[in-house]
Amino acid sequence: MGGRVTRVFRNFNVENRARREISKEKPTPAPRHRTARLDTMADSPEIKEEVLRKDDRFLTLLKDVYVESKDPPVQVKDGGQRLPSKQEEKRLTKLGHLEGLDVKKVPKGKISLVEALTLLNNHKLQPQIWTAEKIAAEYSLELKEVNSLLEFFIPFTVQEFPKETKKAIAGHKPKKLT
Repeated sequence: MGGRVTRVFRNFNVENRARREISKEKPTPAPRHRTARLDTMADSPEIKEEVLRKDDRFLTLLKDVYVESKDPPVQVKDGGQRLPSKQEEKRLTKLGHLEGLDVKKVPKGKISLVEALTLLNNHKLQPQIWTAEKIAAEYSLELKEVNSLLEFFIPFTVQEFPKETKKAIAGHKPKKLT
């Protein structure tokens, strides 16, 4: 709502304000210093002669410089396929019955969303069996990252209330404050 109000004031009388600004007399720029003009200096014959003159001392020093460059070795590509680097190593996912919902291959050191939910649920249900060390070894993860994952991410718990409880809750009238 505030944007509408400011837009109205900003666009009010725009054309007249623009005409008034355009019709103002433009200020004259300050005069430039003589030495700031390079075009006048380039026209002088002394400067042209100095630029075109060759210095023998500098030429002999330049001849003593020897530059040797080597191209890096050419890597032969095998049919346009690159060899997988350490970062591109993939592993097959461990999904079980949720296999159709997720990707099939994941880079090492990472897990898919379904795998994350599965390992969090396994740890929640059986924390003695699914320890952080076992999860790190099973999914090729770092122990520090697994500990952070188990500490900060908790899967939701779905609870169903019996029908009698639903009626009791719906029939309950809150007390009025006086």
